[in-house]
Amino acid sequence: MVLERSAGVAALVALVLAVTALVLVLSRGRAPAQADYTAAQRADAKTQACASANLVRNAVMLNTNRALPENAGVVGTLASAANARIALFNGGQYLLARLDPATPPDLAASIRDFGNALMDVGAAAIAETPNTHPKQAQRLSKADELSKHIVELCK
Repeated sequence: MVLERSAGVAALVALVLAVTALVLVLSRGRAPAQADYTAAQRADAKTQACASANLVRNAVMLNTNRALPENAGVVGTLASAANARIALFNGGQYLLARLDPATPPDLAASIRDFGNALMDVGAAAIAETPNTHPKQAQRLSKADELSKHIVELCK
């Protein structure tokens, strides 16, 4: 009976220590609160985030709407499709990698959502999912809505 009780106490102590360690690790991994940034740092982060979003939006627009010449052939068509997929997938990665922790929270969340949406569209395109497929059409619509929202936030 005493052994069972001490084993239960030991298990409870181990659980408390594990939870405490997890909380400490997670709290140290967080970015500083917005209040820890100066107004200039927040403004610079917003400017950079908006510039990155514009760069990616332009790259996606150019590479997904490129008109092929009549003599493009199969190789030209595949090359154009590959560039569109690269613009989508790498554009999403670029946005996530360039996001400064001082970026205003609403803009940062929209940029993260947009970056992930672009990668989702790109991954589906790499799998040769047509834009007319209902799920791909939904992904495209979501990315377009997020893009427009970012434009508004960047004004």
